[in-house]
Amino acid sequence: MNPLGFQRLKVVSLAVDDLARARRFYGETLGLEPAFEGERQVGFLFANVIVMLKPTDSGWYARPSAQLNPRITFASNDAPQTEKALREREVTISDPVQAYPEEGFYVGSFLDSEGNKLWFCSPLPERLVPEEVVVAIEAVDTEQVPLPAL
Repeated sequence: MNPLGFQRLKVVSLAVDDLARARRFYGETLGLEPAFEGERQVGFLFANVIVMLKPTDSGWYARPSAQLNPRITFASNDAPQTEKALREREVTISDPVQAYPEEGFYVGSFLDSEGNKLWFCSPLPERLVPEEVVVAIEAVDTEQVPLPAL
């Protein structure tokens, strides 16, 4: 447990210009389940994190942006397949999936319906990861070698 009592990331809030369009994107295009606080829908559930949509016309301070605002990265089972599925749904891929062998991940990004850039990643197959990274990952269990920073 975290010494400050932190348990997990609960909410990521994103600015949206068109709430109805954003709800369709997250609910229908991405297939995320609605998230509720009590009986009120507050966003969409991604794993155990709420993606909360904040309309700019209601006074939300931020604007939708492809810039780091904040950087949100979703874990994926297979990033190249995720990119393919997003393209099939006519989602804009802003950064096609690339392999980062030194970090051991595939990483790509897409734009939501409002222009917010969202990242996704998945582990590389072991055969594409340099041996020293594999050793570092295996050593984490024994806390001998720190993982490289992403």
